[in-house]
Amino acid sequence: MVTACFCCRGRSQRKGMVDIRAVLVRFMQGQFKDRRLRILGIETTCDETAAAVVALKPDGGGEILANEVMSQIAEHAAFGGVVPEIAARAHIDVLDRLVTRALTYANVRLSELDGIAGAAGPGLIGGVIVGLTTAKALALAAHRPFIAVNHLEGHALTARLTDNIDFPYLLLLVSGGHTQLVAVRGVGDYRRIGSTVDDAVGEAFDKVAKMLGLGYPGGPAVEREALKGDPMRFDLPRPMLARQKPDFSFSGLKTAVRLEAERCMPLSPTDVADLCASFQAAVVDTLVDRLRAGLRRFTQEVGACKAVVVAGGVGANGAIRSALQRFCGEAGLRLVVPPPALCTDNGAMIAWAGLERLRLGLTDDLTFPARPRWPLDADGEAAHHGKA
Repeated sequence: MVTACFCCRGRSQRKGMVDIRAVLVRFMQGQFKDRRLRILGIETTCDETAAAVVALKPDGGGEILANEVMSQIAEHAAFGGVVPEIAARAHIDVLDRLVTRALTYANVRLSELDGIAGAAGPGLIGGVIVGLTTAKALALAAHRPFIAVNHLEGHALTARLTDNIDFPYLLLLVSGGHTQLVAVRGVGDYRRIGSTVDDAVGEAFDKVAKMLGLGYPGGPAVEREALKGDPMRFDLPRPMLARQKPDFSFSGLKTAVRLEAERCMPLSPTDVADLCASFQAAVVDTLVDRLRAGLRRFTQEVGACKAVVVAGGVGANGAIRSALQRFCGEAGLRLVVPPPALCTDNGAMIAWAGLERLRLGLTDDLTFPARPRWPLDADGEAAHHGKA
């Protein structure tokens, strides 16, 4: 079986499991040419339960036939963040129904699928196990190829689903606990150019929201308040500004917000709105500056950049999207930001990443483990294994 880079390490179909060789041989010989390749994707790495069916279009792009997502925000709101045990149990409660709904809306039977993809990590291990085990069971029952997908790779390839863009491109990944600049050179071929040295930007949004009493999830709450505030009132730092190495830091910015909030105690609604607006403006300036540095590094190490892609939940922030659009327009670069529903966790991105891998003949053994940590780039993978 074909293998490539970190994502395929140890990935091969063993005898005694699902025999997919005939399926792959037919695919590689072009026997699927006259019909659309269709993949079911399952996502349960955090607090969204999702199942989707994605098809390959004749032009090589993707079509979402069904995309079912069940949010757990209500279950976790009282705790101010995601509780892993609650998340895992909630996945168990609804996943079967979501898979059934996705197949129904896509008008496809399980036996008619060409493969089944499940997010195998990184994420909360209990939730990952729920979705991964379900995907394996369905693949086994339907005698279909199984593809274990890195959740981050799902985000990284979403722009190819929505916009059918070519490699290579620069990815600004702002998902959950991740803030990275990644050169996407091909399926399974990633090079990390820069990353956060402390907090991720999404974590900073959540922590600022919590200290200002805005509740969970923090990102949308801060954005709503920022619309009402004065972004110039508080002079907050822009971490790492103008540094050549395209890394990020948000811990100091978060601390600066806390110190300003303490000086204003008790906080009025105007204070909260102005703090949110000033914080968001600092984040926007930082991301644009770090992206500028990342593009320089990309050109030096990879070559001409065909597009800039933003992926992950923070990419749904309107102020960030607008600022990056202005920057890329001035730089003469194409900016691709998937619709907000495809920036947050969803099954369509897992199905598409599985489809991309299946097209290359890359499938997985049913013993593939759930992984709470799973770096996207090869260097990060090597370092992770070195610590194990």
